[in-house]
Amino acid sequence: MSDHFEWSRLVEFYETDLAGIAHFSNFYRWMESAEHAFKRERGMILHRDGVGWPRVNASADFKKPVKFGDLVRVRVEVAQLRTRSVRCVFEIRVNESAEVHATGEMTSVCVDLSTMEAIKIPAEIRECLS
Repeated sequence: MSDHFEWSRLVEFYETDLAGIAHFSNFYRWMESAEHAFKRERGMILHRDGVGWPRVNASADFKKPVKFGDLVRVRVEVAQLRTRSVRCVFEIRVNESAEVHATGEMTSVCVDLSTMEAIKIPAEIRECLS
């Protein structure tokens, strides 16, 4: 990954199972939180001017467990910017390790919130994502 952004936070107790391992669903929450922080840093405001970003695809591969108290570091990059959609890819690391614990990707489509029809990504948003 080249032009990326990194977001981090500690794994909370409520995010884990009885073995102290983070439940898989949290990886999607962390990816989305990292993606939103990435977009805010670039000046993009979500759900503004009647434009929304529903997900059309989300996937993750889990390689190593993440545990209670770990510092989760989520690396985000725009992998593909199309006319009406954007696909972001993620790498999740723990603490100071360079080892990847999980990878994922999410694709969102730009829509007019009043009709939920796909629209071209507005130029100012495209610039934020480029």
